[in-house]
Amino acid sequence: MTILNALKHETELAGMKNIRIEIPSLSENIRMIESFIDNAKEKYQLNDDIYGNIMIAVTEAVNNAIKHGNRSDSGKNVSLALSLDEGRIKFRVEDEGTGFDYHNLPDPTAPENLEKPGGRGIFLMKHLADEVDFSDQGKVVELSFYIN
Repeated sequence: MTILNALKHETELAGMKNIRIEIPSLSENIRMIESFIDNAKEKYQLNDDIYGNIMIAVTEAVNNAIKHGNRSDSGKNVSLALSLDEGRIKFRVEDEGTGFDYHNLPDPTAPENLEKPGGRGIFLMKHLADEVDFSDQGKVVELSFYIN
């Protein structure tokens, strides 16, 4: 699949593999992220369980970056970087927005939030990834998955 309007590069440093893609903030570009994850599954021979968790958590993180971080502004980009180290694959999602307070998120399982249509993305990410770390005032999220 040709990736239009996206930059992709790959490096190998000290045994760690790094791949990065940058996309404009358009929801239809999620399919490029899905293709990126599919390629990672094949390249690193990820099992189906980890692959499923990665697909849901990473596409959710990118979707949040597009919609909430960059407010669907196609002039702003979302970058997705993958790094592979001993026993762990890490995805770093970064947007060009203003960030958010990731310390004070409503609990989507609270009774008053059960009927609300949104608010479950970060909850899903935290349950599907082995580690979830926010930084840069919420403009960066790193999702780690143990692969051994």
